[in-house]
Amino acid sequence: MIPSWEDVRVGTRFLRDLPGVLRHPFDLPAARRELERRLATRADALLHHVRDLARRQGPYRVLLDHAGLRSEDVAELVTARGLEEALEVIAAAGVYLTNLEMRGRTPVRRGSLTFDVKPADLIRPGAVVHGLSTTGGSRGAPAVVPIDLEFVRDHAIDTHLTLECHGGRDWAHAHWGAPGGTAVTNPIEFAAGGRPLRRWFTPIDPRARGLHSRYRAGSLAMRLGGFLGGVSLPGPTLAPLDDPMPLVLWLRDTLDAGETPHVWTFASSAVLAARAATDAGIDIEGARFTGGGEPTTRARLEAVAATGARMLPRYGATETDIIAYACAAPDSADDQHLLEDRHAVIQAPATLRDTLPEGSLLFTSLLPSAPFQLLNASLGDVAELADRDCGCPLEAMGWQRHVGRIRSFEKLTAGGITFLDVDVIRVLEETLPAAFGGDATHYQLVEDTTEPGTAPRVRLHVHPEVGDLDVEEVGDVFLAAIGGGDSGERLMELQWRGSGALKVVRAPPLRTGSGKIHHLHAV
Repeated sequence: MIPSWEDVRVGTRFLRDLPGVLRHPFDLPAARRELERRLATRADALLHHVRDLARRQGPYRVLLDHAGLRSEDVAELVTARGLEEALEVIAAAGVYLTNLEMRGRTPVRRGSLTFDVKPADLIRPGAVVHGLSTTGGSRGAPAVVPIDLEFVRDHAIDTHLTLECHGGRDWAHAHWGAPGGTAVTNPIEFAAGGRPLRRWFTPIDPRARGLHSRYRAGSLAMRLGGFLGGVSLPGPTLAPLDDPMPLVLWLRDTLDAGETPHVWTFASSAVLAARAATDAGIDIEGARFTGGGEPTTRARLEAVAATGARMLPRYGATETDIIAYACAAPDSADDQHLLEDRHAVIQAPATLRDTLPEGSLLFTSLLPSAPFQLLNASLGDVAELADRDCGCPLEAMGWQRHVGRIRSFEKLTAGGITFLDVDVIRVLEETLPAAFGGDATHYQLVEDTTEPGTAPRVRLHVHPEVGDLDVEEVGDVFLAAIGGGDSGERLMELQWRGSGALKVVRAPPLRTGSGKIHHLHAV
């Protein structure tokens, strides 16, 4: 496809501004000072954010007005009760957005008030668009989020400090991801802190037929911008998800050179790399991955750890970038420290239980450079928040709150039955591998809704690598396990058995365009 004039304008702006970001990398003392400043001024950052939202037209002004809250009222709440409690009070008053409301998939309803939100309504006025990223869209149409280089540099502060806490800022860094999105932001944030990526591995060739030409042009602009900024940024090296040997060989070569290789990628992709290394008999002990974009479950961590490598979990979203990073003394598989200098995070108050499940997380932007403005916005996740003393370097850095056991709470509907993805994860990652072999990325539910007027069909994909098995037995074990004793799940088992809605097929799990392997994939 030929680039549009808007593509040309965005690309020109990117090429104009990138060299300036790269010419002045920050060092660790400067990063620490900036973090200390942010943590000390969180309340001021929130009040500035609320005043800004209350002044301009948009969904948050409508919600604040409907709740009878002025920015002065919020300031009094913060002074009297603290930042997080103030956010809980205004959430209980109706100032929040659910994930579906925020994405424009359902109207906002607060008593007599009803209106619609478009994702573009949440973009900060004045945000400089240096590129566009999209949300995963795993349960609906993806939303477009602008890439702003100022924001990338701002969140690079946390990237370098969190890695330093794990002794990893001077590792040999690489990125494994498809063109666009984090393949743009990740190299820039590493270079902004003076540690440019060594390699960029991509599962998709930017020159592939049918792929928009903006991806190839973006890769060239990145390298040219790096050259003009005095930094060598890597071009793409093809490493398909089903044959990541170029990445695996780089891991081995880097280890042989006496360095620690570190790959920033999706959690399921790290598992695929570990499996490929094992199958090829290549020792990658000592390698490191940062894995996110999907649930970082114990099964996925253990699949990587079996090779002697280690995966550090991260939690983030396209609208926010990184929200939390791995605790160095974790008490659960995905125990992480909230990066509270960038976001305020609360759990939805009990008064919203009819709308948001217990443990639902609500996010509020604190960085002025954030392109996507959030005020008590749900991203569709539940988690546990804790204020425990872990004694790890991230706590000493100032990030004291923990988040863990993160799961989507959005109800997933497949075959006419509604359930939670935490139940599916348990069966796909624990029950089926224990019964039939394979690992955390060998099983997947796929809902096919492509035939209008027919009932949705659900396929249980079992990777051919698992080996010989009886597909009827797999289906029986799956249905019995998902039944698990709970009446709602038992209903799913009986309905799927009676209707024949579930079909077990020998096929690899499907991936999103960016390479993620979701536990439930809709087509």
